[in-house]
Amino acid sequence: MAKTLKETLAAQIPKLRKEKQQVLKSVGDKKMSDVVVAQAFGGMRGVKGMICDTSVVEPDKGLIIRGIPILKIKNKLPEEIFWLLITGKLPTAEELKIFQKELRALSDVPNYIWKVLKAMPKSSHPMAMLDTAILAMENESIFRKRYNEGMAKTEYWEPALEDAMKIIATIHTIAAGVYRIKYKKGALIAPSNKLDWGADYARMLGMPTKKGQNYEMMRLYLTLHTDHEGGNVSANTCHTVGSALSDPYYAVSAGLNGLAGPLHGLANQECLGWIIDTMKKFGGAPSEKEIEDYAWETLNAHKVIPGYGHAVLRVTDPRFTAFNGFGKKYLKKDPIFQTVDRVFKIVPKVLKAHGKAANPWPNVDAGSGALLYNAGIKEFEYYTVLFSVSRSMGMLAQLVLNRALGTAITRPKSVSTAWVKKTIK
Repeated sequence: MAKTLKETLAAQIPKLRKEKQQVLKSVGDKKMSDVVVAQAFGGMRGVKGMICDTSVVEPDKGLIIRGIPILKIKNKLPEEIFWLLITGKLPTAEELKIFQKELRALSDVPNYIWKVLKAMPKSSHPMAMLDTAILAMENESIFRKRYNEGMAKTEYWEPALEDAMKIIATIHTIAAGVYRIKYKKGALIAPSNKLDWGADYARMLGMPTKKGQNYEMMRLYLTLHTDHEGGNVSANTCHTVGSALSDPYYAVSAGLNGLAGPLHGLANQECLGWIIDTMKKFGGAPSEKEIEDYAWETLNAHKVIPGYGHAVLRVTDPRFTAFNGFGKKYLKKDPIFQTVDRVFKIVPKVLKAHGKAANPWPNVDAGSGALLYNAGIKEFEYYTVLFSVSRSMGMLAQLVLNRALGTAITRPKSVSTAWVKKTIK
C-alpha cells in the first residue's frame, strides 16, 4: 500500500540515525580536510566541512541527486525530485498522486500575504517581495508552535516537514503573484487542483501554453535547479539558520536572501544580457565568426564571458545540456537560442586558446535565460525568483533531514589576521 511522504521518511529515520552514529563511532576522529590560509581568506572554497546527502556535484559528471545523474531524471516532475531528495528514492505513481493531493490541500495562501505584497513600494525588487512573503508566512509555522508547546528532539523533523510542505505548496503561487503584482499583469490567478506543480506555476504566471511547451519548459527548469550540494550560499545559509532551530520559514527566507546576491542567483540574467547585447552589436543572431571575434574582444578587454566556467565543474554542465536539448527541440528558429547555441560551439575553443580559464565549458546559466525569454518572461530581475521557487525544495529537503538526524548548530571557529601572521610560519 502506498505511503505518504511523512510515513516513508518516518520508516527511514531510525536507520539514518543509526548510520550516523556508526560513522561517528568508527571514523569520527579522522581528518577529512586540510585548510590553507588562502582558503580561509577565500570564502572556505573547497573546504570539506559539512555533510549533505541530498546531492553532490562531481567535477567530471555534474549534479548527481541521490546517486542519480541529473540528465537521467530531467523529465521527472519537480514533486518527484523533492520526494527523491527526502527519501533517496523516486515515488511510485500512487505515492506521487498522494503527495500531490497533500500539496493541493495546503495550497491556500493567507490573505494577509497579498496585503503585505501589495503594500510594498512599487520599486521593490521581486526577490525582496518573495523573501518578505515567506518570512511573513512564518505566522503559519507548525514547528514554532510545537516547539513552544514542548516536544522531544526526535520529533523535530515532523513539524519541520509540515512547514516544508506548506512552503512548497504555496511558494509557486506567491512567486506568480509577485510577478503579476510587480509588473501589473492583471488579477492574481488562483492555483489549479488538476495541474502538476510546474505546469501550474507557468499557468499562474500567465504564460501562454504553446501546446504544452511552456509547461514542459517550466517543469524542466524547476527540476534542474532543485538542489546543488549543501555549500552554495543559499543552501548553506538556510542550513546555518536552521541549525539554530529557527523554523523553516525563517531558514528558507534567509537562504533566499543569499540567492538574491549578484554572485549567486543573478547569473542567468547576466548571461542572457550578454547574449542580447551581442545580438544588438551585430543586428541579429551573429555568425560563428562574429561570435569568435567578439569573444576575443571581450577577453582582451579583461572582461568575462558570462555563463562559462564553474567553481567545481570541469565539463559542460549537464543542466546546460538539458536546456540546450529543449531548445533544439522547440526553439530552432528563435534568434536568441540560435545565438546561445553558436556561442556554445565557439566560446569554449576561444577560452582554451586564451588559456586562462580553468573550465572553458558552459554552466547552467548559459542557456536557461533564453528559454525563459522565449516563454514570455522578459523581466530579467524576476529570473532569480524562478530559481528560488525551485531551490526552495533542496533547502527544505536538507533542513528536514538535518532535523531528523539532530544535526548540531553550525559554529565554526574563526581566527584573526593577527593570529595567522603570528602562528602560521
